[in-house]
Amino acid sequence: MGERIHRVAVGSDTTHETAAAIASHLEARGIGVVRCGAVAGPDTPWPDVAEAVARLVAQGAVDTAVLCCWTGTGVSIAANKVPGVRAALCADAETARGARRWNDANVLALGLSVTDAATARDIVDAWLAVDAVDEGEAANVARVSELEARYRTGPRA
Repeated sequence: MGERIHRVAVGSDTTHETAAAIASHLEARGIGVVRCGAVAGPDTPWPDVAEAVARLVAQGAVDTAVLCCWTGTGVSIAANKVPGVRAALCADAETARGARRWNDANVLALGLSVTDAATARDIVDAWLAVDAVDEGEAANVARVSELEARYRTGPRA
């Protein structure tokens, strides 16, 4: 596990054993978990839980986050609207490692309809195992931040 990960937000729009298993797995590993949406209480619309979790990441209140909805697509799209968030929808451990290593993704999105608890634990562990962005990709990651800044105030020709 990456040494820099101490707190992780875990959110879901609907109560589901996979989302609960992710939070419990992280806690069992000694990681502080901030439970959001249906992981903490009642079902929550996916845009709302995505925003709440993404804000925690953008504000630095947590080191990273895991967001879940039925396909993972909705929470990924919504989270990516929050400046500073780079959410990646991952269906396997290798994609999760790559998203962290090459894209500096800071929010992991998972689809509850296709990810069982054991697979989710493997994906989360792979996500957390990456400590740093590949130096060869730093310029590309910086370019994404530039795009975000440009479009935050409206596109320029």
